[in-house]
Amino acid sequence: MTDDELRTIEPLVLDLLKWLEPEPKPYAEVMDIWRTSCPRLPVWETAVDRDLVERTRCAETSLVGLTKRGRFLLQDAGRIA
Repeated sequence: MTDDELRTIEPLVLDLLKWLEPEPKPYAEVMDIWRTSCPRLPVWETAVDRDLVERTRCAETSLVGLTKRGRFLLQDAGRIA
């Protein structure tokens, strides 16, 4: 990913992290909202590649939440206290 592409997508990655911050969300819901077929806006893929989100199994569903790295990035960006 080029620097220009990263600058374009970074605010969207932060939006994803902020949306996940209060509590983990079901994987299917995350995919419905954040997965894209646009190669220039790979928000979900970027968050996964950068280890900002994690998928965990809970009962009969998968949940997506923040990793420590994702929470730190949100704090560093001033999006949470």
